[in-house]
Amino acid sequence: MDFVLNWLRANSGKIILVVVVTVVAMIAARVASRVLDKVLRRSQIPNASIFINLARILIWTLAVTIVLKPVFGVNPVTLFTALGIGGFAISLGLKDSIANTIGGFQLMFSHVLQPGDVVSISGVTGTVTDVTWRQTVVRERNGNTLMIPNSVLNTTALEKYLPTNESQVTIPFTAKPGVDMDALTDELLGKIDESAHDLIGDEPKPMIRFTGFSPSGTTGNIIAYAKPGVALSAVTDAIARDVSASPMFTDLAASGSVAAKDAASR
Repeated sequence: MDFVLNWLRANSGKIILVVVVTVVAMIAARVASRVLDKVLRRSQIPNASIFINLARILIWTLAVTIVLKPVFGVNPVTLFTALGIGGFAISLGLKDSIANTIGGFQLMFSHVLQPGDVVSISGVTGTVTDVTWRQTVVRERNGNTLMIPNSVLNTTALEKYLPTNESQVTIPFTAKPGVDMDALTDELLGKIDESAHDLIGDEPKPMIRFTGFSPSGTTGNIIAYAKPGVALSAVTDAIARDVSASPMFTDLAASGSVAAKDAASR
């Protein structure tokens, strides 16, 4: 017990310095994260955790540098020199992590990819929710989360959708010959509102587009736009079930639109 008390008295200044620097670093990291988050939201710079994490690392690196010499007797210059010498060996072991980090910065600063973008990558369509040190997080409409290494995204073709294109559902139909197109349009829009009101968004409005003629009658498409988080197949099913029994049709074949075919299972 005496040994512990003597050690505490002899090192009380160092302990206080470590505690003070740690508390200040914690507060500074939290404040910097909140301020940086607000600044990124208001600016044209993409808002992603990779920038906030970088700020935190810089703050804690500075805190460790402050206490190295007075508390541990280690010269920061000597330590950083030693780390530089061993950096090559470390980089070989962490080459994938380094490639992902550099890839993340390339994606963000070049505005190729940023949170909120709707993208299709290797047949998977979803919304980018975050870009971290190692990976880009993409959430599909069905709730599944896909985590793609940043280095892969820099070498893989990706397609960015307009939100309306990604949410579009197209249901082709064939109406009976001689059908009143205006009456059919009104009937279809009414049935869409009844059957899929809770599944489709307010904007853009559903629409009916007539595309031509065939021996069976007039051809066209029912076009609707799913709400965020609603599976495209659910919208297709709800509308097709309700309107397929209309006596104005000779045939109704439900399918996803060209832009949404890859995502129809969602």
